[in-house]
Amino acid sequence: MSSPKDREWVTLPDLAERFSLPIGKVRRLLEERHLIGLRIDGVLRVPVEFLDDEGPLQDLRGTIILLGDNGFSDDEAVDWLLSAEDSLGGATPVDALRAGRKAEVRRVAQALA
Repeated sequence: MSSPKDREWVTLPDLAERFSLPIGKVRRLLEERHLIGLRIDGVLRVPVEFLDDEGPLQDLRGTIILLGDNGFSDDEAVDWLLSAEDSLGGATPVDALRAGRKAEVRRVAQALA
């Protein structure tokens, strides 16, 4: 199994270019919890899995907020979202969100509190 840090990441300027957004709007997506990321080599990066063709995954924000309310730091939330979870049949939580399993992912996240 690969480490979350071995995945594909995008920087904030790359996100701005990818979605034709001003960098301020990209920063707001992070401030408003639509996205979270990790600092890798001093640069804030967002996992590609947190995005779809339109922008941030629609069901990601509520899960990020739930994890934060349960005491997860951003780093811990990113790690959990990108790591295989036995309670989800071995899928990563973000893959389960992509598959439309939002309620199941949030139940598992709530149980971690």
